Amino acid sequence: MAEDIETKIKNYRTAPFDARFPNSNQTRNCWSNYLDYYRCQKALEAKGVDVLPCDWYKRVFTSICPLSWVQKWDDQREDGTFPGKI
Repeated sequence: MAEDIETKIKNYRTAPFDARFPNSNQTRNCWSNYLDYYRCQKALEAKGVDVLPCDWYKRVFTSICPLSWVQKWDDQREDGTFPGKI
C-alpha cells in the first residue's frame, strides 16, 4: 500500500476533481485540503506512523491555493491565531 501511495504522489500533476466541491470556485477545496494536511500530520505523528500519505493533501492545496493565503495561514499557525481547527 505504501508503494501505491508513493506512486500516486510521484505521478501527481494537479488537483483531481473532488465531488464535495463541484463549482469552479475552489476556495473551500483549498481551505479543506490545507486543514486536512495538518490534521493528518498531527494524527499520524501522534501514532508514530510515517506521515508520507499526508503529502497528498499538501500537493493538492499547493496546486490550488494562492501562495499568499498559504503564507498567511502558516504565519497565523506560528502565532497561535489560526482560525481553523487542526
